Amino acid sequence: MRTAYSIPVTAKKREDACGIARSLDVVGERWALLVVRELVFGPKRFTDLRAGLRGISQNVLSQRLRDLEAAGIVRRTLLGPPASTHAYELTAAGHALEPVLVAMARWGALTPLEPGSEMSNDAFALALKALFVPGADGFAGSVRLKLVRDAFDVRVEGEHLQVARAAGAEPAVTIEGAESVIRSVMFERRELDDALESGELRIQGDRAAAGAFLKRFALPTLPVDQTA
Repeated sequence: MRTAYSIPVTAKKREDACGIARSLDVVGERWALLVVRELVFGPKRFTDLRAGLRGISQNVLSQRLRDLEAAGIVRRTLLGPPASTHAYELTAAGHALEPVLVAMARWGALTPLEPGSEMSNDAFALALKALFVPGADGFAGSVRLKLVRDAFDVRVEGEHLQVARAAGAEPAVTIEGAESVIRSVMFERRELDDALESGELRIQGDRAAAGAFLKRFALPTLPVDQTA
C-alpha cells in the first residue's frame, strides 16, 4: 500500500508545480541532502553528523537540522543505554529520499574525482548501493566492512544488495581498512595484493571470496552518443 506524505514547506521559494521544484523547496539548500545522507543508516548525534560533513559549520548544521525537522524529514530521538543522549533520525519521508541519493551517487561517480578525496563512511555505504553490479554470476553472501570508526554488513544475493550498519555476529568474510583504500581496490585503481601487503587492508576469512566481492562494484559509464 502506498503512503502519502504531506511535507510542509516553511519558506516557499518557487511558484512551480513541478515535483523537482517542490522537492528543492524542501531539500534544495546547501548541505540539506548531505545531512539526510548521513542519517540513512541510522540515527546520529550532532557531533557525529558534523564529523561526517567535512567543512560544515556548527551554525549551518543547526539551521539545516531545524529546517529538515520543520519539513518533517528529520526528527529528534533519544539513543538508548549505555549512553542515553539526544540524536537525530530520518522520518518515513526522509527515508523515502534514499533512492534519490543512490541515483545522485551513481550520476556523481561519472564526474572526475580530485586526488586524495575522501568520503564519509555513510557516503561510502550509499556508494556501494549506487555502484553495485547486479547479476547471477560472481560473489554471493555476506561481508562485513570494518571502516575507521564504523562498520557495515553487506549482503549480495544475485540482483540484490543490502547494506546496513554492522550488528550481531561477524559473517565468514570481513574486510578491514579505510574507505579510501577499499574504494581504490574496488574500482581497480589499486591491486588487492598491494593493499594487503602494505597492511592498509586486512581480510579475515576466504581471501578469494573477498576479492570476488570487491569485483561486484564498478564505476558507471555513459552510453555511447550515437549522434556525435
